[in-house]
Amino acid sequence: MGSIIEVRQVNKAFGALQVINDCSIQVEEGSITGLIGPNGAGKSTLFNLIAGTFAPDSGRIHFAGEDITAVPSDQLFHRGLLRTFQIAQEFSHMTALENLMMVPPQAGENIFNTWLRPALVHEQELHVRQKAMDVIEFIGLKHVRNELAGNLSGGQKKLLELGRTMMVNARVVLLDEIAAGVNRTLLQDLIRNIQRLNQEMGYTFLVIEHDMDMIAQLCNPVIVLAQGSVMVEGSIEAIQNNQEVIEAYFGNDAH
Repeated sequence: MGSIIEVRQVNKAFGALQVINDCSIQVEEGSITGLIGPNGAGKSTLFNLIAGTFAPDSGRIHFAGEDITAVPSDQLFHRGLLRTFQIAQEFSHMTALENLMMVPPQAGENIFNTWLRPALVHEQELHVRQKAMDVIEFIGLKHVRNELAGNLSGGQKKLLELGRTMMVNARVVLLDEIAAGVNRTLLQDLIRNIQRLNQEMGYTFLVIEHDMDMIAQLCNPVIVLAQGSVMVEGSIEAIQNNQEVIEAYFGNDAH
């Protein structure tokens, strides 16, 4: 289907530390692409560059054929480029359902609409609530929809964060270590939901993950980042059998 994200010869330094070094990657539309590598390889920085949190020092980033190098993250969000975080960022004093309802912009956020167009505000709130109910059932959290999000388990919070991407018209979702702190049962729920979003709704995913079992289940291709540059790209089987990767980055953990 062609590339939906293209990173072209991007560089990023923080002071004297060169974190991203002449890095180029492509993410094919409709794929679940893995991004792996040791701590300090630059994975999260690359995510932040793609998501508009940072601007690169040089190089270009394209999304769906448009140059987004200088586009801030809030504008990219509304274009359908979203990211999750290693530590879930829920509104802890709101219910799980309310967390989902907070995502899409609503007419009621404008005080004039509240005064002058109350019927529109009410109709939109009902629509958003119904969508949130559909999403929370999809991700398997209907039984905790009225629970404060701060009381959810780590895995449930990750499912909720995935659900938040469904409340807008997402095209690409950047997943940053979504398996961290998640028990094996809920991890399988996460994997199934990611696969369903990919297969049924056409989401493209770029996944940072240290859990190689999850990468093996989900991702093709897999990109190995090292010292801010692409070391190798291919199937997980090819990556796991690449002697250079094994020796430099996985050691005994590769098997």
